[in-house]
Amino acid sequence: MNYLAKAKNFRIKKRFGQNFLIDENVINRIKREANLSKDDTVLEIGAGVGFVTEQLAQSAKNVIAIEIDTDAIAELTKLPYDNVEILEQDILKTDISELFDKPLKVVANIPYYITSPILAHLLGEIDQPVCKNRQMVTEIILMVQYEVAKRIVATENSHSKDYGLLSILVNFWSEPEMIMKVPAKSFYPAPKVDSALVKLKIRQEPLIELNNPKFFRRVIQASFAQRRKNIKNSLINAGFYKDAVFKALEENNIDEGVRGETLSIKQFSDLADSLEKLQCEK
Repeated sequence: MNYLAKAKNFRIKKRFGQNFLIDENVINRIKREANLSKDDTVLEIGAGVGFVTEQLAQSAKNVIAIEIDTDAIAELTKLPYDNVEILEQDILKTDISELFDKPLKVVANIPYYITSPILAHLLGEIDQPVCKNRQMVTEIILMVQYEVAKRIVATENSHSKDYGLLSILVNFWSEPEMIMKVPAKSFYPAPKVDSALVKLKIRQEPLIELNNPKFFRRVIQASFAQRRKNIKNSLINAGFYKDAVFKALEENNIDEGVRGETLSIKQFSDLADSLEKLQCEK
């Protein structure tokens, strides 16, 4: 199919952040990575005019395509598949558990400016042990900006600017993998940046068990709020007691001069436990 010609015939709307994937090789790669069977239900977020949708429909039992652009929806309705259901709604306002009664796979090609909100919506926050949406999803195949993809899969051993709050959230609730880099020319209109395809396999249990998820979240937020500051000053500036910060760092053999981006999720957990206990003693 000539995806480029079809995309050019559609009136692109910048307000929806529309950049249609027109590279057949990448579309086929998405289909392969989804590894669909006739027992699978797929939730496609940002279905656009259906280039990926039709490939998913050929392999899955059902495809639920979520789209907010009425013109794109008009194109989706032309697809010759009776296993495709189209929903005109905002995914950020959608409770997935109300749409399905069994776990499903998610495929998404979304406006890049809402990547983080959508991931938080699907995975839940770190201090959200029960998340209806996360319980309904087995894996997510997501097209994101390449720089964001590096942040998603980053660990404390990655480049310092990549590892941060998003890395911790995604790794906490899933096993992320970067599948491939996707050049800007694979889209129409071509964005100014390259993209990447990532896969998130949802964890049955969180990466680690936290004693106090809310306190842990406070600690990591403080640690990355001012990335140029060391861990000691970041925590003190966030309102944690100075003496407690010094003691907690000492108890966990963490150099007070290092930055938060050098600590693993387990180290953050241990630090949070110590700091909470010392704060309570004040």
